Amino acid sequence: MATVYLGLGTNIGNRKENLTRAIEALSLALGPCTAQSSFIETAPWGFDSDNPFLNCAVAFETELTPLLLLDTTEKVERELGRTTKSSGGVYHDRVIDIDILLYGSAIVETPRLTIPHPLMHLRNFVLEPLAEIAPHTIHPKTGKSIEQLKTELGCSKMVKKD
Repeated sequence: MATVYLGLGTNIGNRKENLTRAIEALSLALGPCTAQSSFIETAPWGFDSDNPFLNCAVAFETELTPLLLLDTTEKVERELGRTTKSSGGVYHDRVIDIDILLYGSAIVETPRLTIPHPLMHLRNFVLEPLAEIAPHTIHPKTGKSIEQLKTELGCSKMVKKD
């Protein structure tokens, strides 16, 4: 079994309901959620939008391989109404986004999937909620804890929306 950490975000529709439904769907597919952060509101990252995001981090224990986990998260996104994925650094509003942040201490680099998430250490909307549920977890590439990465990025306390 591997402990996996996922980052969830939404900025259209009923954002709290979108996150809740995603966690419920993931729990049906993966088993019980073992940890969940608060919901935090953040500005869009990497694109302009009038719609702020609601983000959280969740943890699960899974026996799925990383690629099967990716298939599962993408299926949940489609079931919840996501029709397109961001690609090539072009981001847009979305009903749900599920990112695989960490898969145990694994490093995965395939054309379809990179773990740890390649931008997680640059995103306060990832590090803030992840540090709430896994502050001492070590990023397998940097060797630093999530709390250390958050401190280095200078994350400011975000607005919780629970």
